[in-house]
Amino acid sequence: MPALRQKSSGGDTLALELADISLRVGAATYLYPMDLRLEPGTLTVLLGATRAGKTSLMRIMAGLDVPTQGRIRMDGKDVTGVPVRERNVAMVYQQFINYPSMTVFDNIASPLKLRGRRDVDARVADLARKLHIEPFLQRLPAELSGGQQQRVALARALAKEAPLILLDEPLVNLDYKLREELREELAQIFATGNSAVVYATTEPKEALLLGGHSAVLDAGELLQYGPTAEVFHRPQSIRVARAFSDPPMNLIEAQAANGGVRFRDGLELRLKIPAAAAAGVTVGVRANSLRDTARPGDIALSGSVQLAEISGSDTFLHAETSVAPVVAQLTGVHRFELGTPVTLYLQPSQVYLFGASGDLVLAPDRPLRPVH
Repeated sequence: MPALRQKSSGGDTLALELADISLRVGAATYLYPMDLRLEPGTLTVLLGATRAGKTSLMRIMAGLDVPTQGRIRMDGKDVTGVPVRERNVAMVYQQFINYPSMTVFDNIASPLKLRGRRDVDARVADLARKLHIEPFLQRLPAELSGGQQQRVALARALAKEAPLILLDEPLVNLDYKLREELREELAQIFATGNSAVVYATTEPKEALLLGGHSAVLDAGELLQYGPTAEVFHRPQSIRVARAFSDPPMNLIEAQAANGGVRFRDGLELRLKIPAAAAAGVTVGVRANSLRDTARPGDIALSGSVQLAEISGSDTFLHAETSVAPVVAQLTGVHRFELGTPVTLYLQPSQVYLFGASGDLVLAPDRPLRPVH
């Protein structure tokens, strides 16, 4: 399977460079050949479903595994095959790890003391303040909640001030409210640091909230890498669009026609399609582009209600329409009776168009509002 190679632009001194790396174990391929460069002071989100290759890639970055092929360089030095204990890397996993016999203060201070830092007290106090664990500095980890313990593990990783910080879904086991708070705090902390931070997640919303750059992975392939907002608004393929949409992007088969596309029910959508586009195309519609109220220039999709889910302040409406089953993300709490008729509205300027090969042909002229 061919690999897409992506590189970020930046200076000559790099915190981490992966050159043509891949990973195979027996007959199984975990990572297909890829290139990736991460500069100091940047945040890269590894986004993909379970078994997309995120953890395999992070283990190679850390030195826990050796790539089957390719080279790894940190700050220009070849560290391929150098074990993790000989690298300056900080890691935080889904399951937080703290020293149980040491206080919170000593847990955070341990990497500072190993480096002979003289400002240990001030640095610990600063990290504790940023992560809101100041009241717990003299407690043992066992006396804290799970969320508080994860904050301690994050503080210790940040205290290490390693050129590379790897975070493998560090918030996945925390409650929703705490995850929301920590995401905002971490985004601010990462923005002011000098380390290259790699953050793995399965959630598109989390990638959008963290910002930085995103590397979209699927089945061991690096599909796209770039500024997170750019990857979200201009997914290079259907595979990227699927990975970077929550709820999934609505994908509707259509045929190219003069001045637009025609759906299976004969409904036409006026679009400026490149002349090279094949007859068979796929129209992509994000769930938050569909509305239950009309605006000038809209096209109407008639159908019936299959399911209505209320999540927070939004309602996710599943409808069977004449063109395809779709999901609409409607702002506010709405009540729909199952099986009742419903009409959803769409602006032609908000659709994506993918060619027969699955590659992006057309994207909205202006950004859609991100999914929150």
